[in-house]
Amino acid sequence: MVKKNNLLLIACLVWAVAGINILKIGIISYRSNVSFIHIIYSIVVFIIFQKFVFGKLVKKHTERILKYKDNRQFFLKFFDTKSFLIMAFMMTFGILIRVFKLMPQKCIALFYSGLGFSLLFAGILFGFNYVKTFKYKN
Repeated sequence: MVKKNNLLLIACLVWAVAGINILKIGIISYRSNVSFIHIIYSIVVFIIFQKFVFGKLVKKHTERILKYKDNRQFFLKFFDTKSFLIMAFMMTFGILIRVFKLMPQKCIALFYSGLGFSLLFAGILFGFNYVKTFKYKN
């Protein structure tokens, strides 16, 4: 059991680690494919995921966590069941894409770089929300 605001810190760490790992795959895939236009495409992927997926996810889960009545919560409650299932699907799909080479390296570079940075940024936002909870403690 952890204090409910610590769930935000756990979410911060989980999302940041996931983001760094995905971003690393994207950057490694960029080795022979880097160009200005490819970087622009990765930025577009980042913006799309941040605006339509992870930005909303951070807000939704932060609000849910802070609304818990009990101050102590099970440490895995930084996510709900639906989000754990989505994460499992995304990880499985991502692994299958790479193992079976369903996408060219250039696409993996573009997509994973944007997605990884968006995941990392979501982790950072959870971290900011964690820090903000201290402002309201007193």
